[in-house]
Amino acid sequence: MQNSAPSESLVANGNGNESGNGHRPTDAAMSSRAFWALTFGSIGVVYGDIGTSPLYGLREAVLATGGSHGVVTQAAVFGVLSLIFWSLVIVVTLKYVLILLRADNNGEGGTLALTALAFTALGKRTPLVLGLGIIGAAMFYGSTLITPALSVLSAVEGLNVATDAFEPYVLPITVTILIALFSVQSHGTARVSALFAPITTAWFLVLAVAGAVEIVEYPRILEALNPFYGIKFLLTHGMVGLITLGAVFLVVTGSEALYNDLGHFGRKPIQTAWFILVLPALLLNYFGQGALVLAHPETISNPFYLLFPDWALYPMVALATMATAIASQAVITGAYSITRQAMQLGLLPRMEVRHTSESQAGQIYMPRVNWGLLTGVLLLVFMFRSSTELASAYVLAVAATEWVAGILGFIVIWKLWRWKLYWAIALAAPLTFVDTAFVMASMLKLVDGAWLPVLVGLMLILVMLTWMRGTRLLAQKTRRIEVPFEPLIESLETKPPHLVPGTAVFLSADPDFAPTALLHNLKHNKVLHEHNVILTIKNEDIPRVSPANRLQMETISDRFSRMTLNFGFVERPNVPKALALARKQGWQFDIMSTSFFLSRRSVRPDLRSGMPQWQDRLYIYLAHNADDASNYFQLPTDRVVEIGTHVTI
Repeated sequence: MQNSAPSESLVANGNGNESGNGHRPTDAAMSSRAFWALTFGSIGVVYGDIGTSPLYGLREAVLATGGSHGVVTQAAVFGVLSLIFWSLVIVVTLKYVLILLRADNNGEGGTLALTALAFTALGKRTPLVLGLGIIGAAMFYGSTLITPALSVLSAVEGLNVATDAFEPYVLPITVTILIALFSVQSHGTARVSALFAPITTAWFLVLAVAGAVEIVEYPRILEALNPFYGIKFLLTHGMVGLITLGAVFLVVTGSEALYNDLGHFGRKPIQTAWFILVLPALLLNYFGQGALVLAHPETISNPFYLLFPDWALYPMVALATMATAIASQAVITGAYSITRQAMQLGLLPRMEVRHTSESQAGQIYMPRVNWGLLTGVLLLVFMFRSSTELASAYVLAVAATEWVAGILGFIVIWKLWRWKLYWAIALAAPLTFVDTAFVMASMLKLVDGAWLPVLVGLMLILVMLTWMRGTRLLAQKTRRIEVPFEPLIESLETKPPHLVPGTAVFLSADPDFAPTALLHNLKHNKVLHEHNVILTIKNEDIPRVSPANRLQMETISDRFSRMTLNFGFVERPNVPKALALARKQGWQFDIMSTSFFLSRRSVRPDLRSGMPQWQDRLYIYLAHNADDASNYFQLPTDRVVEIGTHVTI
């Protein structure tokens, strides 16, 4: 698979399984001080999304049982709390915290990292695993659109609890916060990230205290820990029980962030933060809300904010707004990361990536993704206008993402960890059953708005499939007219053209065939440089490639060399920096005497392309709007020569 753009196919993807040197220290080597610093930091970044679920989670679940009609029964509250508790235990604690966090791809996590790990487990890229990875990534984008809108809107709606006078201003305030949040992304998160952990830690402590106060008033609420109440509720309420289960899923949304941010903090710090603070705080708050609703059924309108006394309401709205902004920040940066991974795996065309930190490689900013997300988020806010309506649209895309992660995790456990098949099934079957139940329950929300993020996901699946298919067809068509490299070298050695000083680097996806730029240079300029390098850039199915495995070089003749640069799927290729490593192998690399030759291709539709005409046009649109190859590979602009060619697809 090749990641093609308007320029010639410059990148080839490999299935390399050489281990890169992870950028996160191992748990054994981590000092106590560093460990607790990472644990504290993970609270701010990893748990922002799931930590804001108490704003709406229990309310929506109880309303789904019929609470919106003023009927709040003990059976409903106990059933919902039981389902919430066991969902957090099974989906988050068991599946993500204890199992999937161990399925790291050289320290990296997330849907596409898990997909690459499954490739390694199977020894090849299979259509099934690739399809699952594409679905998981696409649905993640769909859920990413809703998270900022739902979180910020639910926080600002707390103003309505104090007085109805604020109701006309909830939407404008929400829009202002969202625009400000996305506008500061280009400055990077390095400066504000130091504030994330203290604010989110304070948030969880406040959640715990507020919930504990109500539990002390009504300790019998703790009986809901018994799974009997949840099972009985589902079995006795029929379709209402299934609808309620879909609403209960709101409390585990954000669990994918545990896995996505694995590479930033490491497994043990994330696990420690979950067990010592996050899980206890969430449970205390949910059960505290349940106790409040049983004592005062009218508080179901907004049980979270009504946990607090009147004097604390405005400070809580401010704290909740900051917490939801942090939660939104986490999914926004997650969208940047998964987009970069998709580009490196050949699923999307190249897009501009800006690094916002000199020390943290993971802190990036992608302008197109940022403004595309903002447009989608604002559209959702104006379409749904309330957190209750948005909550209905939220769950299906997230449930689909987590279902995909479970299937891919089973493949890794069975094939890579080499578990016996029956043990792997014994572990995965209950988790898959729960995931499937949540997906089915969430599908009931399709007509209530869940269709929108699913539609976004399906559109992205179409884009990825079109890019992959078009790139493959274009490579096949180009291959038929390419000249084999070895015979060309023999011809040039026998009858060399006019030689000019310096080094020419020709980028090519296939080193066995002569790059188009080389052929055009010989045809039109009738010159050959003293030293010529055929450079191929490969994207490996691992996050990072160690410096020792970065470069392979082969001397073909006195004037020609063949070179391969390997990059992981979370790395942005820096060709000049990587070429400097060739000095250790005896190559005298001087950037000022080196010219990089690229072939910029203008793609046109062809009736015999093998794709429908609409798909041809979509591929051409994607290709024309891809980031410039010289910028993507960080080539010095004054050392690049581009030669244009016309190709059809």
